[in-house]
Amino acid sequence: MEFYNDLITQESFAYLQKMRKSYKFILIGGWAVYLYSKSLKSKDIDIIVDYEILAKLKEADDVVKNDRLNKYEINTGHFDIDIYVPNYSKLGIEVDEIKKFAVSREGFDVPALEILFLMKLFAWHNRRGSAKGQKDELDIMSLAILPEFDWKKYLELISRFSFSQFNEEFIALLKNTRSVKELGVNEQGMSKIRKNIMMSLEK
Repeated sequence: MEFYNDLITQESFAYLQKMRKSYKFILIGGWAVYLYSKSLKSKDIDIIVDYEILAKLKEADDVVKNDRLNKYEINTGHFDIDIYVPNYSKLGIEVDEIKKFAVSREGFDVPALEILFLMKLFAWHNRRGSAKGQKDELDIMSLAILPEFDWKKYLELISRFSFSQFNEEFIALLKNTRSVKELGVNEQGMSKIRKNIMMSLEK
């Protein structure tokens, strides 16, 4: 099942691949989740760049500063490119810390799985009740059900970055989610997932 229009997601991913050839960035947000989970594609593109790359992007595109959301934006008409920079953007974890946990995935630099998960929890906390918040929930679940997710590492990161409140919100989400049809998870499957995750968190 697609969350966004398939033509727009194709156009967005093609744009992203073109960007990769010209600029150095860390891919975050929905497309980074997709590279891990291969479940739901994204529409908007979210990237972290240094100020040097931001300057290059400004030369090539109409980049707008969004002071309210502490980011820069490029609007293509069908989707947005959201650009986050050090010492300005608020992603729940400092940009310099995120960089330390960057790994390569299908030719893109992305945050390590558990770091990306924390970033998604932070985004969801700020967008709950909106359409984007709904997509955040699906992204959170699609990462949480991955067999390679390291819950021990996740607990260490919660402590390191003071994410206990966001973890409690995730546990509440987990307990309240009966099934996730968008990810092909029925009630029986969700019950098993919930039990396994709760056991991992209580160890």
